[in-house]
Amino acid sequence: MPAALLPWIVLNATVLLSGCATPFDNQPLNRPITAGFVTQSTAPRDIVGRDVIGLSLSGGGMRAAAFSLGVLKALAGDQGRAGDVYDDVTFISSVSGGSLTAAYVALHGRDGLDGMRERVLLQDLERDLRLDLLSPSNLLRLLAGGLNDRSNLAHRLDIDAFRGATFADLYRRNKPDVWINATDLYNRTPFPFTPQAFMALCSDLPSLPVSEAVAASMGVPLLFAPVVLHTFPEHCLTPLPPRLEALLDDPTRVATDPVASVARAMRNYRDPTRMRFLKLADGGLTDNQGLSSILIARALSGTAHGPLNEADAVRMRRMLFFIVDAGRPPAGDWALTLDGPSGVDVGVAAADSAIDAATRLSSAAFRTMATEWRDSIVRHRCALDAATVRRHLANDEPWACDDVQITVETISAEALPPAQARRLREMPTRLALPPEDVDAAIAAGRDATLRSPALKAHLAARRPAGR
Repeated sequence: MPAALLPWIVLNATVLLSGCATPFDNQPLNRPITAGFVTQSTAPRDIVGRDVIGLSLSGGGMRAAAFSLGVLKALAGDQGRAGDVYDDVTFISSVSGGSLTAAYVALHGRDGLDGMRERVLLQDLERDLRLDLLSPSNLLRLLAGGLNDRSNLAHRLDIDAFRGATFADLYRRNKPDVWINATDLYNRTPFPFTPQAFMALCSDLPSLPVSEAVAASMGVPLLFAPVVLHTFPEHCLTPLPPRLEALLDDPTRVATDPVASVARAMRNYRDPTRMRFLKLADGGLTDNQGLSSILIARALSGTAHGPLNEADAVRMRRMLFFIVDAGRPPAGDWALTLDGPSGVDVGVAAADSAIDAATRLSSAAFRTMATEWRDSIVRHRCALDAATVRRHLANDEPWACDDVQITVETISAEALPPAQARRLREMPTRLALPPEDVDAAIAAGRDATLRSPALKAHLAARRPAGR
């Protein structure tokens, strides 16, 4: 046998073997829907007050997780530098590394702000990962779907970070509401771990481990095998909303309208001839700032105020929404030379280009939506009768139907002094960072937030404590 043929024979044998073996743990952990979950999901949640802060936490590995923690610590009046507005934090949408912080703080509340550094950020989440591409068994895993599976990252998250917590545990705290975002690889759409999305799957969300959602949100393709959920169309207790079906009446919309694409995905979840298993990967593939799911929820709500309910729309006066961006700018020196980039650099740059383009579009669309949303809420409020208004307000609450503000601001390295910004940008996107980098990223998030003009305006206008 010619020696030159040996590598090809090994590769072909590996490919053939990969078709008949799945060397990773990806069994779905979600369960069929229950009547109790349906009742709970349709009941309005009373968490929106007069002053609202929403956050979207971007991807970026441990750098993003630490930066996001710094933002939350600043909102809680860390080191006494600003007023404490942590109780205004009502909603968090997250992607990838940001999901680690969103889930941890949602589970542990204020205590999580102090405990997360030691409990999560200083842990080496890469310690048990398979990374050696020279290993034949790892090559087999790579060709079968991913180097690592639930026994690696998800297991570590479940034991070390979340201690076996489920979404039922997360929802017991009630506030903030957290949407952990992944990507549905088959339908090429965002998938938020929300009651509405699990209603479409006819699956029970409260019983699912939080670690599964975070692992899906952080699941970089090929490095991790997809996280798998089962669809349960035979267990459905409610039909899909008529608005979803209406979106699909025009087939051309599905190719151009992201909302119609999500509607098609939800219909696929109910069709056992199309889907029995949902394969999920890193949420940053569709939007690295976690804004798309909010845009889609707004469009699918079918109301002037959705996804807020009517009581929320009446009570709210000010919403401050921070897009927390811990992403990195272009890197490398190959743009300064004739040679390069290498094949690896080309692949990385191509993937980053696609992700950044989608992120820019969603950010611009979100800002436009915020203006439209505010105007729509005002029109709705001004059309309400006095009895409806008073049903949702305390007796002494002042009322002006047009007294609504929605402000969107980005918190990123751009707000920092050059040296501090450069330090943050140079941190790698990894699942393990040295303590000095963790502390620098936390400080960067805190300092960038405290420099926010929108936060200063929110503090100046905010009603005194005891509202």
